[in-house]
Amino acid sequence: MHILLVDDETELTTPLSRLLEKEGYQIDIADNGKTGLELALKNDYDLLILDWMLPHKSGIEICQELRSNSILTPVLFLTAKDTLDDKVLGLDAGADDYLMKPFELRELLARVRALLRRSPRFSLTTKNRLKVADLELDQENQLAYRQGRIINLSDKEIQLLEYFMNNPGKLLTHEEIYQHLWPDQEQPSSNVLAALIRLLRRKIEAENETVLIHTVYGKGYRFS
Repeated sequence: MHILLVDDETELTTPLSRLLEKEGYQIDIADNGKTGLELALKNDYDLLILDWMLPHKSGIEICQELRSNSILTPVLFLTAKDTLDDKVLGLDAGADDYLMKPFELRELLARVRALLRRSPRFSLTTKNRLKVADLELDQENQLAYRQGRIINLSDKEIQLLEYFMNNPGKLLTHEEIYQHLWPDQEQPSSNVLAALIRLLRRKIEAENETVLIHTVYGKGYRFS
């Protein structure tokens, strides 16, 4: 998903953009309000992260202008302003959420995930998805989602994950998986499948997330 980050503090935008990109998001950055507004009006973003105080045009002004143009992209304000009046002003301008500086990065990621679930594009793509537990696979766009993370997968990883998710709880033997992934080709060595499983696990099973791919030793794998 595509996020616009508008903040003039490079000591914040640099690590924050790297963190968001690591989570699989596409990030554009603007260091002033004028450029930020131009980008927000020009591009179809899924989320805007706006600093309150910006050169040329404030985050409040950006938000107000977007809403006046019927652009309903979710907006997260980052600000040092902490009074109730400030919060009310931000929300009245059309902001969806408000995060005080300084903040914990994990809290920001949680706010980002929550707001992205409100994104119109997120809603539009939910029809062509497989879902098992908290993992979703967008078959049309070949993307997976888990707890708000966007997971980019290779063609073979997509094929394997789709096969698993269409057969939840079923023991899929090594032979069945080979036949599904390489139906008209000479089967690769067992190391190739093991490496593919390892890569897929690394992507869909982040730290502290429930294990989904279970090895049935000597037989195959079960997805549940």
